[in-house]
Formats: sequence, structure tokens, C-alpha cells
Amino acid sequence: MSDLPAASVRDARVTVVMITRDRGDEARRSVSRLLDLPERVDVIVVDNGSTAGPPDLTGFDPCRVRLVPLDDNLGAAGRNLGVRLATTPYVAFADDDSWWLPGSLDRARRLLDGHPSLGVIAGSVLVGDERRLDPVCIEMAQSPLRADGTIPGRAVLGFVACASVVRRDAFLAVGGFDAHYGVGGEERPLAIALASAGWSLAYVPACAAQHWPSPVRDPEHRRRIVVRNDLWSTWRYRRLRSALASTARTVAAAWTDPVTRDGLRDASRRAVPVLRQRAPVNRALEGHLRALDRMEPPRCAIP
Repeated sequence: MSDLPAASVRDARVTVVMITRDRGDEARRSVSRLLDLPERVDVIVVDNGSTAGPPDLTGFDPCRVRLVPLDDNLGAAGRNLGVRLATTPYVAFADDDSWWLPGSLDRARRLLDGHPSLGVIAGSVLVGDERRLDPVCIEMAQSPLRADGTIPGRAVLGFVACASVVRRDAFLAVGGFDAHYGVGGEERPLAIALASAGWSLAYVPACAAQHWPSPVRDPEHRRRIVVRNDLWSTWRYRRLRSALASTARTVAAAWTDPVTRDGLRDASRRAVPVLRQRAPVNRALEGHLRALDRMEPPRCAIP
């Protein structure tokens, strides 16, 4: 997939930021793969308060790998610290069970250089040894949003964090990931905030990350977080009619699905502060979000 020579010069325009927690061996494996990329990117690893201490990254080039241990688990917001520490104009995200395919980050850098209105490249996620395309990527490829010719790929209003490259200044200007969201559906409010600020997001499948879903995870808990986070995003950004309709659908689903019920309960606990932050999108962006609502409900990404 790479169009780079085996011995490429170091890419001084892209830094990779990884968050990890309690998966030291997996983090080491991912860092090793990232350092082997022909783009020769630097890697910032943010440890979200691992109970047994941060991963052991000894043996890696200290000029290219920086470990940032945190006392607390900031979830997705741990990435914000890594982005602030990066000095490159673009930042690619990785999780401790994912890494980028050779050539993808160089391709993303060239696209961001050439499209100044582009805030995020949403790459494709290839799962496991067989490199199955994650269902979320199938949904992004079918996005009904029309690109205006100023961006590459398909226009989208979402992305998978571990397969995304962001324009650093745009990311920081909208505040990055919300610390309340944890990990799971944390991308949606950031995507809406960037679009509201005038940035474009594009799905570019040629920029690809490989993902080996870690066995150290609880899919039911992740789905509960996604339900909660989707409600918070809806209450904060959607116009009133859409917010009420979406909430009603979740309430109806909660009658028969205990995980949805738990997510709804979790969301309700912060309903007041979220509603105080309400910043409904303009009519044009609301129209785009409604077009996405009309699509077949997306199949969940492999957690």
C-alpha cells in the first residue's frame, strides 16, 4: 500500500499520539510498529493512569518516543495533552491496539498540505490479520454528504479516532476531546465542533490503520458509554426538534435493552451541565446531520 521508499526521510510534519491504559505489552507492540514506518514519525504515548504503572518503553529511541504518565484516567482527553506537546502541524492518533499502514501518514500529510480547509482525515480501519474493513468505514464510504470539491474523499461528520489525522491548530482551537466522554463515541462532538467552526472532514480510505481489538475490554460497558455520549452530543449540538426525536428513540429502546437503559441513566446525571453548554448547529449543518440520521442505523464498530 505504501508508495514510499524503504529508507524515507523523517517526517517533520506528522506526530503520532497514542493513549493507553493497563495494556503495556500491546502498547509496546504498537509503538514498535509505528517506529518502523518509513515516514519515521515521532510518537507521544500518554498513559491514562495505568494501575500497574505506565508501559515499559525502554529500548526505543528516546529522541522519537516520549512517554507522558498521568495520575488519572482522562480517557480520550488524554490525547489533548499529547496534541499540545506535539510541535508538528498534523497529529495522527493511534490506540495501543492499532497502528498505521506504511505510506498512510505521508499520504495524509500531502492531502492536508494541499487542502487548507481540511481539518480531519478519517482513515479506514482494517481489523485483524485478515484486514476486514470495519463496518463504520462502510458507513462513511456511503455518506450522503456532498463534497464541494475543496477536499479529497467523501465528506463526513464523524471518524474513528485511532484512524484519524487532525490539523493540530484546528483541533486545539475547538478544545479537543471532552474529558467527560471517556472512550467510546467521543469523536462525534469533536466532529460537530470542527464542522461548526468551518473545517471539513473527509473519509480517505487510502489512509489506513490496522486494528487488533484487544481482549482486555468490556463490549457491553463500551456500548453503554456510547449511548450516554451520543445523548450528550445530541443535547449539546442538535437543534431542538432533532434533539427531542433522538432522545425519544433512545427512551423507547431503553424499555427493552438494559444497556441502553443504563446509558440513558448515565446521560441523565449530567443533563443540566450539558444543556447549559447548548450551542445548536446552524440550519445547514443540521440538514447534513439529518441526512446522516436518515441512513440505516450504523453498525457498531468493533470495540
